[in-house]
Amino acid sequence: MKVRVTIRFRGREITYPELALEDLREIAEELSDVAEIEQAPNMEGKTMFMMLVPAKK
Repeated sequence: MKVRVTIRFRGREITYPELALEDLREIAEELSDVAEIEQAPNMEGKTMFMMLVPAKK
């Protein structure tokens, strides 16, 4: 199944999107054996997300 990883910014956190991007990359790296990135990290308002799909066997 597809998984959408979401990070929601609160208050002044929005001024540091690079920290959220680093967190999303770390999550993708940890799950690289079971999942692949379908949609790269993307910003929508105060939310940054990325889509993961199962790795092909």
